[in-house]
Amino acid sequence: MSHLVRFADGTGTIRVGVLTDEQLRPLAVASMSDLLRRPVAEIRELAEAAGEPVSAAGVRLLPPLDGRMEVWAAGVTYLRSEEARREESADEDVYARVYRADRPELFFKSSAWRVVTDGEPIAIRADSANNVPEPELGLLLTGAGEIAGYVVVDDVSSRSIEGENPLYLPQAKIYTGSCAVSARVRPAWEVPDRLSLDLRMRILRDGHEVFAGEASTAQLNREPAELVEYLWRDNDFPDGAVLSTGTSIVPGLDLGLRPGDVVEIEIGEVGSLHSPVVLGADEVRRVLAAR
Repeated sequence: MSHLVRFADGTGTIRVGVLTDEQLRPLAVASMSDLLRRPVAEIRELAEAAGEPVSAAGVRLLPPLDGRMEVWAAGVTYLRSEEARREESADEDVYARVYRADRPELFFKSSAWRVVTDGEPIAIRADSANNVPEPELGLLLTGAGEIAGYVVVDDVSSRSIEGENPLYLPQAKIYTGSCAVSARVRPAWEVPDRLSLDLRMRILRDGHEVFAGEASTAQLNREPAELVEYLWRDNDFPDGAVLSTGTSIVPGLDLGLRPGDVVEIEIGEVGSLHSPVVLGADEVRRVLAAR
């Protein structure tokens, strides 16, 4: 299994490469956004012609976003998500309507610089009583809207803030530490069927599992290509983007995240994401500043 990665080498230089069986080969591009300005056919050619392996000593994997890239997300794309958001909301009918509507719910999630990745903390809002992880399949998109690869995304959310009023969604969804993306990108040409991928999530508390859930992308209510088409309408992403496709694994209202929890997400054929949980944004800010 191979992955596209963005990494800092032993000298601190940030590069892009192909990681196969822990063997890292650099690509002849300046950045991830440089790679995503190209068509998928050319990206595949570059990946297959990657350079000689480099030493993994001191290598640090980074979020697979840079430049002007953004993370966007889709909501209410699974039946379970529609049910859960009706449960938590004071205006439950709005979610039933969007689940059935032609136009999907799409919202901005994060700019590239604020994304965290494997092993880095995710944050729960200090002003929110109930916060949850949302494990999702993410699409890595070129500047032209082609699907170049797949990532694991955690769309961390405040259920209590959004539940109070749907217009509070930006505050519930967009804050420092609310968006984690796996460092490893599974190339699209190596995934035969994106609608048959298994998703699993666990929440660990004091080393013990307090929640476990499973789902499949076969349960998606919308084809990923449809979500991309709507996102690209009158919108520009010259450096590419990540589009998260929604969740079907939702903990109960009685099981919100706590500081010290660990969230583990795995998507078959794609990869995994491991995130410790902190309260507030201070620790996340320190991680971002140290890059």
